[in-house]
Amino acid sequence: MVSVAQSSGQHAHSSEPTTADLVEHLSSFTGSPEEFLHNLLVVQCHLVSAWAGAVLRFDPAGRVEVLAAYPPLPKDSPAPVWLAQAVESGREPFNTGTTAIKPLHDIDDLYGQPAGRYMVFLPIKQDKRVSGLEVFVLEHTDSAAIEAGREKLELTGSLLSMYQMRLLLQQRELNLHRLQLAMTVLAAVNMQEKFAGSAMALCNEVAAQWQADRVSLGLHKGRYIHLQAMSHTEKFSRKMQLVQDIESAMEECLDQDIEILTPAASEATCVSRAASELARRHGPGVVLSLPLRLAGKTVGVVTIERTQDKPFSDDEVEALRLLSDLTTARLINLYERDRWFGARFAAWAKRGLAAVIGPKHTWLKLAVGGVLLAIILLTTLKGDYQADAPFVLQAATRQIISAPYDGFLASVSVQPGSKVQANQTLLGTLDDTELILQLASAQAERMALKKEASTKQRDGKTGEAQVALARAAKKSAEIDLLKYRLNQARIVSPISGTVVAGDLERQIGMPVKTGDRLFD
Repeated sequence: MVSVAQSSGQHAHSSEPTTADLVEHLSSFTGSPEEFLHNLLVVQCHLVSAWAGAVLRFDPAGRVEVLAAYPPLPKDSPAPVWLAQAVESGREPFNTGTTAIKPLHDIDDLYGQPAGRYMVFLPIKQDKRVSGLEVFVLEHTDSAAIEAGREKLELTGSLLSMYQMRLLLQQRELNLHRLQLAMTVLAAVNMQEKFAGSAMALCNEVAAQWQADRVSLGLHKGRYIHLQAMSHTEKFSRKMQLVQDIESAMEECLDQDIEILTPAASEATCVSRAASELARRHGPGVVLSLPLRLAGKTVGVVTIERTQDKPFSDDEVEALRLLSDLTTARLINLYERDRWFGARFAAWAKRGLAAVIGPKHTWLKLAVGGVLLAIILLTTLKGDYQADAPFVLQAATRQIISAPYDGFLASVSVQPGSKVQANQTLLGTLDDTELILQLASAQAERMALKKEASTKQRDGKTGEAQVALARAAKKSAEIDLLKYRLNQARIVSPISGTVVAGDLERQIGMPVKTGDRLFD
């Protein structure tokens, strides 16, 4: 394999492979994504004589992660100035998803001084969505050279898409291989009509397909796991030390309800004491226990043992997990069907009682219990019989409040249903502005007439004085009438009771006539 990354982290020299060799190598690269990104940066920087380059990833929170950089960044050291500027300037190209060229100024550059280097940003798209950026620092100042470098970088950027496609195809092939293995074992299990045969077929097929020394199947009964089948073993006894150790390892998996692998990884948090003891006593080897789940409940465990030189890979664990999910329903169905009638009836009764008195469907059970209780009470208890008949409630005393004079409704203080007190509760008011003006005018005229009468009397014009006094008396009567109407503008309840009619909120400001019905 051609090596494209220099251990010293410096730029490529003439002794390195040609650009065509480097591109061809990346076209068929099968290493890890980290190695690919580093090698891709080396090739692209070599192709356009870039001073530096980096691959950036932006997360939804706006944080930026440097996936790769060339030259490599020293560990535990702050980011160089060019990379910090690239992160800050790269947000706009990331948001727009377009290629961008931006100047890179040094700290010592004067204000307005032309940049000596330029940054080229290339968006990295995945599933039509921008997931990151490639940024390169070019020391060219000629726009034609920078544009030519951008075109070369865009062409080589397709190598990343090709690598992503290869990873996707590899994952699909791996998933297909897992499914083929699982279907092969499932077919062998489905060919059996009895539980014992299907359990033995499962153990033997798993041992053959995954090159295991021993495969065991146990089912959950009560509080413990009971071993049901063991690969290439027709008969065994629960008194055997091997069987007891296998069941202990299975119960360890059952209690934690997770897959247990021993030797465990350093970051593993599960307890694997029983599995380690099984491997020590009957190994040394590698032990993997997987829970069998049906409807979200663990019903059994499969334990697979291999020699120490054959550790389980992540792909193998995934395949065995898929197999467990596919075969559990068939195994449990055959197990329940093969039990004798008494055991099946007892299991049915147990499930029925658990459904009745268990914690599930609480409201349905309460509703059914309430209906049964009502039926019992209605059929056993005696009570008074009552007959329904139509009736009308009518007030003993009813008072209608009408408008005292022509005017406009100013306010409403009660609504139907309001309680009122006699001569205390204000029901509403009529607009008294015009009455107040008329009262003031009448009082002024009366005063003028009284002065006129006094003047005439002093001048000896007794007849004219009497006429003026008569007119003043008439004005006094008008004043008394206006005061009476002003007092009537405040509509007060004459009796105590409840307002049954008079929802006048929407009629405030509307004219009313003398005798119009306002409240009831």
